Amino acid sequence: MKTQKLIELSKNHFSGLLMITMVLIIASCTTSESFLNSSVVPGATGNVKVKKDGNQNYVIKVDINDLAEVERLQTSKLTYVVWMETEKGNNENLGQLKSATGFLSKQHTASLEATSPFKPVRIFVTAENESNERYPDHEEILTTDTFYK
Repeated sequence: MKTQKLIELSKNHFSGLLMITMVLIIASCTTSESFLNSSVVPGATGNVKVKKDGNQNYVIKVDINDLAEVERLQTSKLTYVVWMETEKGNNENLGQLKSATGFLSKQHTASLEATSPFKPVRIFVTAENESNERYPDHEEILTTDTFYK
């Protein structure tokens, strides 16, 4: 009887340990980086989350708070565009930031979710005249540090 209880207790501990290991593995597949402080829009804060999907693509989620309206910048551009630098040194246009204000607050938020087959090493935001630009403007509004080495 004691042996059977010991075996059952061992199975429960093993199951718990296996569950914790799975959670840690899933959590470690997501990389999260914050944007660095910006001299162009110093009040803006945000982060980037990158994870691989089942097709080995990279899912990139960008969330930014307190980003000034693009028309208020000195460069007077028309839209914010999110870019990624790939591990091969190329810059890829991920798309236009979608802006909104909070339901019960005046806080400006902006977000983007994109998928790419290329491995990102850095994410940055520029102000552009069009969302489908092929090359980024020289002035980066926000940027992350290099996060995939």
